Amino acid sequence: MRIEDEIKQATFENEYQKLAVNLLYTQKRFETLFEQALAPYSISPEQFNVLRILKGKHPKPMGIKDIQERMLNKMSNTSRLVEKLKQKGLVERIACERDRRAVDVTLTPEGIEHLTVLNEVAATNHRRFASLSEKEAQTLNHLLDKLRG
Repeated sequence: MRIEDEIKQATFENEYQKLAVNLLYTQKRFETLFEQALAPYSISPEQFNVLRILKGKHPKPMGIKDIQERMLNKMSNTSRLVEKLKQKGLVERIACERDRRAVDVTLTPEGIEHLTVLNEVAATNHRRFASLSEKEAQTLNHLLDKLRG
């Protein structure tokens, strides 16, 4: 559906304004759908992001700062996210051997198991992009990279 129809706005000042609104609206829509898909597992998209980041380094632990640098949402409170995941038994915090003020974080066996299920949820969510051909997805990825460049 066209963005004009979605937000009931007939015109925009120019194509750049339309693009900005379209990107923000589309991002929020996909974010909401992903939040709804993760809700039955009591995991937020940001917590899921932390789990995936940790899985990428597993079995090696990661410091909070290293996790923060890889987060999709740079404004996330990584320490708080890790604490919530710890309370759920999905990660553990270990005193860092190199720096006593820091902590290392690693996935627990339960965290790995939980992430396996969550990755299936994410894969189902990613199928929403199937309305694009692989070539169109590649082009859109290139354009988004160019916008951020």
